[in-house]
Amino acid sequence: MSAPGEGAARFGDTELPREQHDALRRATRLQWIGIAYLLSCVVVVFVVMGSSQAMKVAWVEDLLSLVPPLVFLASLRSIRRPHSPERPYGHHRAIGSAHLASAVALFGMGAFMVFDSGSGLLKAEHPPIGTYQLLGQTVWAGWVMIAAMVYTGAGPVILGHLKKPLAETLHDKVLWADADMNAADWRTAAAAILGILGIGVGWWWADSVAALIIAASIVKDGVTGIKNALRDLMDGEARTHDDERTHPLVGAILTAARGPAWVADAAVRVRDQGHLFHVEVFVVPTATVAVADLEALAARISELDWKLHDVVVAPVSRLPDAVRSTPASG
Repeated sequence: MSAPGEGAARFGDTELPREQHDALRRATRLQWIGIAYLLSCVVVVFVVMGSSQAMKVAWVEDLLSLVPPLVFLASLRSIRRPHSPERPYGHHRAIGSAHLASAVALFGMGAFMVFDSGSGLLKAEHPPIGTYQLLGQTVWAGWVMIAAMVYTGAGPVILGHLKKPLAETLHDKVLWADADMNAADWRTAAAAILGILGIGVGWWWADSVAALIIAASIVKDGVTGIKNALRDLMDGEARTHDDERTHPLVGAILTAARGPAWVADAAVRVRDQGHLFHVEVFVVPTATVAVADLEALAARISELDWKLHDVVVAPVSRLPDAVRSTPASG
């Protein structure tokens, strides 16, 4: 584990190591840059979208893309507050609440846009695309829309790829969901461009189909986010930042717990509180165990990683049910 640096930031009572401190600063800076950029995208698309259903849904997605960075920045204020008798576990679950809030917003608006786009397709609406007068030349408005989509599609992809390694370093699921959404924004732009070109060649249905594809991707992101956020808020076993598998630290903790000679068997229960983990270790001792030995084992486990901020070691005569006693398979 990297050592804390001078003036390092904190998540509650946990001082961040230098690597995480620097990652947090970069992530915060990127979020502010992203918000400014997304606001410009919202304005650009609104100005040029006309009656295109695909452009309308792309504009809504740009609005929704503001939610994750805003809740990320807002949750940081709560997370930094120390624990208290009223909040014995601190305020780390603010990140989980933020994750759920942004996912619900995505799902709700995405579902509405699926209905709206589907209605347009069933009604066989034929969205007109007019012309602009630019520098004395008549220009098809579709080309202006396509240029807007290129502008709104390129920036988020770059931001997303910059945010992903920071999300892994910080174990920040809101930042990861935001980065994942950003990195996939090219698909929204591509779908909208295809819809516009479809109208240009006379395929009136292309616009609504493109809108449905974009709206469906928003719904998918929302459903995935809700499922993952609820798992953490309901004390599911700690998983990696991308929720793909059980976190490797769970196995490392189990191995460390079985290290001392006085431990006959051990099991662990690890829950994700946001950026940090709460760890309960149950050990079956071979004989009477001293308090100092239990405290030494807890300290040894805490040193495995900066995220292990709350480690409790409890001696038991038998291991409880429904706790991790074997290596995780994923």
